[in-house]
Amino acid sequence: MSYRIFTDATADLSPELSAGLPEFSVVPMDLTLGERPYTYGPGGNITVDAFYAAQRAGQFASTSQINPAVYLRCFGEALRQGEDVLYLGFSSGMSGTLQIARLCARELEGQYPGRRVLCVDTLCASVGEGFLVREAARKQKEGLSLEELAAWVEERKLQVCHWFTVDTFEHLRHGGRVSGAAAAMGTLLNIKPMLHVSAAGTLEVAEKPRGRKQAIAAQLSRMKRGWTPEESRLVVVGHGDCPDRAAELAAMVKETFPDAEPLLAPIGPIIGAHTGPGMLALIFWGKER
Repeated sequence: MSYRIFTDATADLSPELSAGLPEFSVVPMDLTLGERPYTYGPGGNITVDAFYAAQRAGQFASTSQINPAVYLRCFGEALRQGEDVLYLGFSSGMSGTLQIARLCARELEGQYPGRRVLCVDTLCASVGEGFLVREAARKQKEGLSLEELAAWVEERKLQVCHWFTVDTFEHLRHGGRVSGAAAAMGTLLNIKPMLHVSAAGTLEVAEKPRGRKQAIAAQLSRMKRGWTPEESRLVVVGHGDCPDRAAELAAMVKETFPDAEPLLAPIGPIIGAHTGPGMLALIFWGKER
């Protein structure tokens, strides 16, 4: 029985990440930027470039959970077409959207007897979530069933390593993730905090390197500790409106790990709302999340 993979706009599945994969669907998400509402994703009204231009002009953004009506519409369309649904959702450690999706799944399974809607908490975010969705779509292409692929994702999701460096404290401060005093001191000391997505799916500060060079070195150090290319050699280098620096990091990855296959991908507004421009992400299969 056929099934369709769904994810949400948090996954930042740009053309670079989604090329050559089976068809999948993205649930759009809402945000507020400079006190104006926008939608990011299919049918949305803001692009990545426009978002970062607004941030660089001094505007701040906030995000909200996906409305149940959006899930019902998106999942329902697939069910009406005779397809089951595998939803790979944004980490429950950062959002309540997955709980909403599961409630909608139960309602839709009642409306469409015999059809399945499976919701998996990826415990991932941004291009890390996109990395896992891409790899899952690769396994779907190999012929895994709905249940087999859901189990595959559950077994491997904590092997997706996310290491982010943030160029500015301002958006972390605005979102309440760091205090005003900590942001001021970090800016004064030129700290480029390195964050990661924990095993609980939360965003946590792991190190506080000073300067961009030390920040990149810290990311590569984490990859040296536990890269496991046996699943695939894909390494995603995500960036918040800084493609030149991302290309530099990708080149360093290739130099340090000749077997790696780095892929550049932009980080969109949902995570970008909290991290701001200049963010760099290094995503890979590893043994140490």
